[in-house]
Amino acid sequence: MPRKTLHRFLPDIGRLLQRPSLRWINSLSHDPNLLHLNRHSVSLAVFVGIFCAFIPLPGQTLLAALMCFWLGANLPIGIILIWISNPITIPPMFYLTHRLGSFILDSDPISFTVTLSWQWFSSIGSAIVLPLITGSLLCGIITASIGYFAVRYLWRWKVVKNWEARKDARLLEKQRQNS
Repeated sequence: MPRKTLHRFLPDIGRLLQRPSLRWINSLSHDPNLLHLNRHSVSLAVFVGIFCAFIPLPGQTLLAALMCFWLGANLPIGIILIWISNPITIPPMFYLTHRLGSFILDSDPISFTVTLSWQWFSSIGSAIVLPLITGSLLCGIITASIGYFAVRYLWRWKVVKNWEARKDARLLEKQRQNS
């Protein structure tokens, strides 16, 4: 089952929640989906994590955690998937989402040199922000939806495959006993 595979890679939640810095999670919510692995909570966590990874704002992890609490998604998986947008992948991701947003809004993409200052941001930042947010939200929704449905399909496929394998094994065992 996919759950067994995921358990090999994820840390033991019981031990993790005994750490003093994480005990507050126990009292915050009694929703079992926050920490349990099932098709519903994992697929929602994939959606939340991928969607929040495309949001071009600081605080993606906090936003993903709040969305996981609100939707009942698996909290560790939702937070881990935020790291799709890491310091290496952020520049190409946001460049492409800016280009997509410019295309959707029918505006010319701006070529610029970044000089992280308030003067630069106030002069050119407003021309960048709307296409960037538009493209990021669109890419986030599309890729998160693909991830959501892919996890649902692959989980179901694996469960059916294991079920059929157990059924075949029972039939073989029954045939051996009869002969």
